[in-house]
Amino acid sequence: MPPSPTRRRKAHQLPPGRHGLPRNVVRDNQRRRILTAVAEAVAGVGYAAMTVEDVIKLAGVSRRTFYEHFTSKEDAFLASYDDIAAQLLQALVTAFEGETTFVARVEACMRAFLTLLAAQPAYARMCIVEVLVAGPAAVERRTAVLGEFAALIDRAARAERPRPARPPALTSQLLVGGVHEVVHARVLRDETPALPALLPDLAFAVLLPFAGQDVAAAEHRRLRRRRRS
Repeated sequence: MPPSPTRRRKAHQLPPGRHGLPRNVVRDNQRRRILTAVAEAVAGVGYAAMTVEDVIKLAGVSRRTFYEHFTSKEDAFLASYDDIAAQLLQALVTAFEGETTFVARVEACMRAFLTLLAAQPAYARMCIVEVLVAGPAAVERRTAVLGEFAALIDRAARAERPRPARPPALTSQLLVGGVHEVVHARVLRDETPALPALLPDLAFAVLLPFAGQDVAAAEHRRLRRRRRS
């Protein structure tokens, strides 16, 4: 008789019994499974209702193993958030450094941001929605991530235009906050897979104060044509 669906080993789980793998490999695998399970649990029931029991069931680890890695559900949540935030920021930096003009960098960074979230709905729910109710430490991490995104925009703007022609320094923070609110509303409505469709409008909003109406509008038209083709 085949194993029941609830007991079937997941692809990322180690084989049962003696496998001869080094302890560090086992611990890394356990930690990865717990981090993934945290995002899945939070997406399923929300941070407030999530329990350690939810996480260990999804991760396929024991309660003892969980507490060998983390001290609490908050500790595990913060580690999982840090993990996906690092992936997101690396994707943005890679996209940024792959282009040379302000317009191309804005498009590349926004595309990377929206695509990564759309591909991982559970992490999007955790990082965009649930982080706001996970406590002060989580909100502080969120603020730092948004600050990194704003810093990329500032870096691109400095390279593109001399200081007298640039908007006030607060502009990039306002833009990133606005983008986050738009994305938050979509994720809250379970429209995460459709996030890439926002690219033309969000790119226009970010470009407008730095590059002007003509450039922003031209890029908006180009991105809309590209989506339709």
